[in-house]
Amino acid sequence: MDYTVKIGGAAGQGVQTIGDSLSRVFSRSGFHLFSNQDYESRVRGGHNFYQIRFSNGRVYSPRRPVDILIALDGETIPRHAGELSEIGSAVYDSKALKKQYDDTRFVDVPFNDIAVEQGGDRIMANTAASGAALGMLGMDIGVLIGVLKDALAGKPRKVLVSNERVAKAGHEYASMNCPRCSFSLPGEAERKMVIEGNEAIGFAAICSGCTFYSAYPMTPSTGILDFMAAHAAEYGLVVEQAEDEIAAINMALGASFAGVRAMTGTSGGGFSLMVEGLSLAGMTETPVVIVLAQRPGPATGFPTRTEQADLLFALHAAHGEFPRVIFAPGTPEQALRLVNKAFDMAEKYQVPAIVLTDQHYADSRWSVEGIDPKGLDFHDYRLRGKEFQALEQYRRHAFTDTGVSPLAVPGDARHLVVTDSDEHDQDGHIVEDAETRREMVAKRLLKKMPLIEAEIEAPEVYGSEKPEVTLVGWGSNYGVMREAVDALGKRARIAMLHFSELYPFPLSSKSDYQKLVADSRLAICVENNAGGRFSRLYRAETGYEFKASINKYDGRPFTLEELVEEIDGHISRL
Repeated sequence: MDYTVKIGGAAGQGVQTIGDSLSRVFSRSGFHLFSNQDYESRVRGGHNFYQIRFSNGRVYSPRRPVDILIALDGETIPRHAGELSEIGSAVYDSKALKKQYDDTRFVDVPFNDIAVEQGGDRIMANTAASGAALGMLGMDIGVLIGVLKDALAGKPRKVLVSNERVAKAGHEYASMNCPRCSFSLPGEAERKMVIEGNEAIGFAAICSGCTFYSAYPMTPSTGILDFMAAHAAEYGLVVEQAEDEIAAINMALGASFAGVRAMTGTSGGGFSLMVEGLSLAGMTETPVVIVLAQRPGPATGFPTRTEQADLLFALHAAHGEFPRVIFAPGTPEQALRLVNKAFDMAEKYQVPAIVLTDQHYADSRWSVEGIDPKGLDFHDYRLRGKEFQALEQYRRHAFTDTGVSPLAVPGDARHLVVTDSDEHDQDGHIVEDAETRREMVAKRLLKKMPLIEAEIEAPEVYGSEKPEVTLVGWGSNYGVMREAVDALGKRARIAMLHFSELYPFPLSSKSDYQKLVADSRLAICVENNAGGRFSRLYRAETGYEFKASINKYDGRPFTLEELVEEIDGHISRL
């Protein structure tokens, strides 16, 4: 069983409300799901959609065929009716759309009339649409009623009662008026939880000891700010909406210098403003975690779309030479591990750590069996209290064998904690001499880098152990690449190589991944950008040049069918 529901409509019509409700219904019914959103940069109007794929097995990516299309505006059917599967149907309100479709695939359900008659307000039309979709699928309405109870818990009881009546009426009407609906769903299984990409980032940060988050709202990173703010009181967080991204990163650096774990988040345009602060972190050796959620550029580009074009920007941004780490999760589980590792390595080696995501990852949702934070590491690397006080002398940038100096908390002892953005001596005071400069560069960069490199894990390999075809990619393309391997694995020896720890580049001594790629008859680099940013990095680090690539740069993610077709095209030319 593998079905897709797509809700299309204008901003302000409740597209996300329906999508969120149905996602919860499917997950509570025990189904696995993957959902993604496509929306325009406007508060009202335009055309948006929310797509939910649910199955009795784990799913990771969007598919092209749509089994139920919920049309809330006049653009949805002309745009998406061609995506209907062989058994697919579209449900719409002919009065609201002012158009009647004489086609057995289209089910006319009066959402607005049901909302007014059963609930007293047309604002509940999206509840009628949710009920109608479940009626077409042959699912019981009870789970949706439970979802409504949770969503409306703080509202007067009459609001819940009205929504229940509307949902049941929409369910009954669609059930009776969709004779071609013949979906086959298994019985309910153990309920799942649903988590959004940005929520996974925020959750992981809190589990990793982050107590300060500063950001200026910028799509698609804003969801992290919302999540952190919503849980600030519960977990004792300080969450600051800064006036701009320059202030945001400097606030995070100040909080980190003062002794707490700090994070900031933004997108490409905001990261451009953070670059001087990034260099400040490098010089002062101040730990900080930065989430860079990519979207298409240059400039404002497509503010609400997806792209993977900022990899080399994240790698080379800021003046001067200093170490950094760059991670790129492709699933919530990877995010939990990598954000935790980012905080640990940032503080352990006193470097900036960048978590690279994109709109497709940030706004997508996955069902998961559960998230267990017990396996996460938390080690406080800072000198505090009695340990700090007991030192006879403290030097913030003291030379050590590892290049890592003692990181103390200002005000926790009689010792002075000093650092400077100019080149400085071991005490943190400004210097001008060449010898100290050479020693400080060696300390910050040359001594630390081998230690950092040793902690970078090899890419994940999935599929054939001796592939003829190897897909290579990173970040949010994890799911679609994995499913493409499953789809093609029955007729080809194919594997996936997925990088989530990007810099320092994984050492070949940890894995034979380079041999795997070199020995393949066909190695294809899969990326959401035009210039092959990752393939360039791979060539620079390994010397291997990909002869084949699949690049998508229209602001939309790969669908499974789209990627499989592209791979088939390359295989046919072997």
